[in-house]
Order: sequence, then C-alpha cells, then structure tokens
Amino acid sequence: MIFIFIQYILPQHLLSRITGRVARLRRPAWLKNGLIRMFVRHFKVDMAEAANPDPTSYPSFNAFFTRPLREGARPVAQADIVCPADGAISQLGPIEGGRIFQAKGQSFTTLELLGGDAARAALFAQGSFATIYLSPRDYHRVHMPVAGRLTATSYIPGQLFSVNQVTAQNVPRLFARNERLVCYFDTTAGPMAMILVGAMIVAGIETVWSGQVAPPTSAPVIHDYDNVPAAVELGQGDEMGRFMLGSTVILLFPGDTVEFDPAYVAGSATRLGETLASFV
Repeated sequence: MIFIFIQYILPQHLLSRITGRVARLRRPAWLKNGLIRMFVRHFKVDMAEAANPDPTSYPSFNAFFTRPLREGARPVAQADIVCPADGAISQLGPIEGGRIFQAKGQSFTTLELLGGDAARAALFAQGSFATIYLSPRDYHRVHMPVAGRLTATSYIPGQLFSVNQVTAQNVPRLFARNERLVCYFDTTAGPMAMILVGAMIVAGIETVWSGQVAPPTSAPVIHDYDNVPAAVELGQGDEMGRFMLGSTVILLFPGDTVEFDPAYVAGSATRLGETLASFV
C-alpha cells in the first residue's frame, strides 16, 4: 500500500518539527487564520462546543487546536470509569498472555509498550486495555477516567507513524514503535497506565504537571513522582494532558479490576465523560 510505504520513507521527525513550528506561528495573521479556517471547514469542526467559538481569535493554530470546551459541554457521568477523550475505540478488551490486540493479525506486548519495564508490565499482563483514537476534528485534551495519584512517567522515544485504522492494520507493533509518554497512576481500582502516543505530524504532547514533553534524547526518560514534595493528584474528569494534532490514548488496568461497557466495540464513538467501564 502506497500510504504505508510513504510513511516508512518520510523523515517523520523532521516533518513533525516543521509542523510544530508552523502550528506555533502567530504572524502573519492571514496565514494563521487561513490555516484555521481551512481546518475547520475540511474536518467540519463544531466550534459551538468551544469556550471561544471564534476560530480566528486564537493566537496560534496550536491554541485553536487545543481549545477548551465551553462549561457543561462534557458532563462527567456517575460511573466508576469514564471515557478520557472524544474519539473512537480502536480496540479494547483483555490483555492475553501479555499481548495487546492492535488490529487483525497485529498485536504487541505490554512489555514493549511500556518501554521494557518488566515490573510494571507484569502488573497488566493479564489485565484490560482500551485504545482510543482522536481524529483531527475531535477535542484534543485528555482527561482522567478515574481519580488518581501520579506515581511515575516514562517518555519513550520512537517513530511517528500515523495512528489511523489503515496504519494500525498494516504496521506491526504500531503503538509500541511510536514515540509515547507513559503515565502511571494509583487509583481506587489499583494501578492504571495512561499512554499518550505520538504520531505523524503531531507537534507535541503536553501534561498539566510538566508542560510539553519531548526530551532531546534517544533513550527513555523516567520521572518518579512518588517522593516529590507536592503529589500530583487529579480527580475524575480533570484534564491530564493534550495533543498538538490528533493521536491516541491507551488505558491499561490490572486483571480482574474493570469491566468495559458492552456497548463499546472497535469503531464505537467515545465522548469525554461518558461511562466507559465499571469496577469488578
């Protein structure tokens, strides 16, 4: 397939850096506003949901893309675990033998996804996962599915393939190959991992506690938050991070802790704050 072949030969990181610079531009205003208007029109973005519905009033494309929603646009359901983002289920279900299903004929290991951290991978080896894809038209802030205390993060460098369904079906171990940030939380359901996956032309990943995450390194960067003076504690529905252009969030839970709502299957739309799962 030509689309997949092109992704292999493109300079993925250079392309993403260029995209990032353009997305941060504030001037000339005609260029910034033209890009935003074109994006809104092409992807049919619903600006009525935004706190600021005027697309050209945003100082940069990045500011527009990570726009906050108006108050009350996404009420949080009375549920054990809620959807962390607007998007669509790529896949969800049990982690079997330490492997996570990606698409027909494709899977990857929990150990690979977590950057080789055997101790933490063992926590989720027989657990459950949900992979949620955020398309360009979606709201791009990621929120907590359940209240939790941050215990550690691990930035894992990697490639920047697209994360759409076509690529997931054709690139082996896609989510374990792409650049990503793994965030570990202690919750009332036990440990939880939230993985923010980078992708082609994604200009950055941010968290509410550390800002933009993109260390200039070819090795994983781990931060321990267990012994910091002020703990990072987030409530259910609180924002935890955001993407500068569309990507994917993966949730991991240990075995026998959660049961996903049976209404969700691959391709199901997700909406921030709606019921996703219950504690077992």
